[in-house]
Amino acid sequence: MKRTIAIVAAAVLTVAGCGGGGAGGSGNRLSIATGGTTGVYYVYGGGLAKQLSANIANTQATASVTSASVENIKLLAGGKADIGFSQMDTAADAVNGKDTFTAKQPIKAIARIYDNYAHVVVAPGVEATKVADLKGKRVSLGPANSGTQVVARRMLEAAGLNPDTDITKQQLSINESVQAAKDGTIDAFFWVGGLPTAGITDLATSKPDMKMLDTSDVLAKMQSTYGQQYVSLDVDMSTYKLDGTVKTVGIGNVLLVPDKMSEQLAYDITKTLFEKKTELSAVHPEAKKLDVKLGQEVTPVELHPGAARYYKEKA
Repeated sequence: MKRTIAIVAAAVLTVAGCGGGGAGGSGNRLSIATGGTTGVYYVYGGGLAKQLSANIANTQATASVTSASVENIKLLAGGKADIGFSQMDTAADAVNGKDTFTAKQPIKAIARIYDNYAHVVVAPGVEATKVADLKGKRVSLGPANSGTQVVARRMLEAAGLNPDTDITKQQLSINESVQAAKDGTIDAFFWVGGLPTAGITDLATSKPDMKMLDTSDVLAKMQSTYGQQYVSLDVDMSTYKLDGTVKTVGIGNVLLVPDKMSEQLAYDITKTLFEKKTELSAVHPEAKKLDVKLGQEVTPVELHPGAARYYKEKA
């Protein structure tokens, strides 16, 4: 029986009721909560859905458009998604019941998969060289319920700015942020994602005088406040066909599942993820960073027992 992948467009997405958790009927129907359509999560998730559908018996996996990390975890906890992408900082908040989350969330990790880069993109003609220079400007912090917004607020606070009063705040998706920067209706936007992010490639192609801010001056404050999950990373701007290197804040990405997922299904997902690395890398280059040793580095989130079994076999 031929298995297919359905990548759900934002215009027609209805997340509620998508979760299957591998239960009942003729097999597993798995919903993968990703992110916006021009972000890495969505592309990577589509590739993963295809591989899960093709390599786990009686399984059909679907990648869904979401606001990303925070929403994805809420969907997992609410039984409306079966696999979700998240930044490590948001996942840490979720298992500790902190900040956005008022209670500990029932999630486990499959793997750490790659690192995200904080992009602070400034529209052409806007004067700014560091995060603190965004004071008084029109800035998108990313969509509500996104990991981008968590990081954006923390970066602004580390720079001495109040995200609610020191900027004219907007909450736009990556697609909307790129268009607003092109139109001149915002001065800057935050985006946290892998390299390259398609939306930023699009902006750099049409507006090569855009720039990204060096955010290294806020890292120490973020680490002292929130921990060593924030690291220093360099963005080689040739990724976006621009010149130079920009230092920024990095955050790991983790693939999550509900803690009640069956051990066998979690094992099969983990095995497929790593053993189809070549196929996933053809979908997005960030999948080249899949590594069994790195995959286990998910603290403070616990590994799902099914994932732990796979790693033990590979030890």
